[in-house]
Amino acid sequence: MNLANEHKAIIAALDNYRHLLDQIPDEQFNVTPPLGGWSYAEVYSHIMQVSLASYVAAERCCNKTGVSTAKGLNWTGAMVFLLGRFPGKRKTPETVANLTKNITKEEARNLIIKMRKRLDDIWPTVYNAPNDYKISHPSLGMLNAKQWLKFIRIHLQHHVKQLNRIKNSFPQG
Repeated sequence: MNLANEHKAIIAALDNYRHLLDQIPDEQFNVTPPLGGWSYAEVYSHIMQVSLASYVAAERCCNKTGVSTAKGLNWTGAMVFLLGRFPGKRKTPETVANLTKNITKEEARNLIIKMRKRLDDIWPTVYNAPNDYKISHPSLGMLNAKQWLKFIRIHLQHHVKQLNRIKNSFPQG
């Protein structure tokens, strides 16, 4: 895994989220799309909550407050990391989905800024993070600090497709 490339990809994904946010009409941001499912606001809430929690997990691994274990990715996690993406649509674990809420565009902007800051804060310590300190992911198995950063990138890129589906479900005009 090339950490410098993961870092660049996370920054690019956050820049893309900011750009997409600026394009969403204010009146549509909190509206359930015609195709059903989450609103833009709920997707942004989910993305930022999961990413921030993932930074905390990575930080715990860096600080050796995770679990020292030889356990690693489970089969699903190995496939996701091998492919560098989630295959198809995935069901969000219920415990995570229950945390999702409607937020404002301003809150979404502030969360993107907070994510960039957290990335900048944790980045220098990830390079030297021990590989055996891990935190359990609800679907992928035991992840170390470097894997948590890769997960953040994969997860951010995955939800861009969802935002595009939402956009395409609203009448264009």
